[in-house]
Amino acid sequence: MSTELDQWQYLLVLAACVLVTAPLELFGRGVYRRPRRLLTAILPVAVLFLIWDAVAVAAGVWHYNPRYLLGVVLPGALPLEEVLFFVVIPVCGLLTYSAVDTIWSWLSRRRVESSR
Repeated sequence: MSTELDQWQYLLVLAACVLVTAPLELFGRGVYRRPRRLLTAILPVAVLFLIWDAVAVAAGVWHYNPRYLLGVVLPGALPLEEVLFFVVIPVCGLLTYSAVDTIWSWLSRRRVESSR
C-alpha cells in the first residue's frame, strides 16, 4: 500500500539529518564556514562512490525502488536522492566529528586546569 509521502521518504531522511546536525556548526571549528576544505573532503569520495553506483546500476547489480524516489534521474541512472546522499551524509559526519572534537578538547583542558 503506497502513500503519496512514500516518494519523499529518502529526501525527508536526508533533510532530517541536516536539521539534526546543522546546529553542531556552532560547536566546532566550522564545516560550512570553510567551503574549500569541505569540498576537498567530500568531492573525491562522492565522485568515486557515484561512479561505483552508476556502474552497479548499469550492470544490474544495484537498483533503487522508485516508490521512495521523486523520479529525478541524473546521468548514470542515479536518482537525485542518491547524489544528495553522498553530499549530505558526509557533511553530517564532519559536523559531528568537528563538534565532538571541539567539545572533547574543551573538556580535556578543563580537567587539566582543575587538576593544577
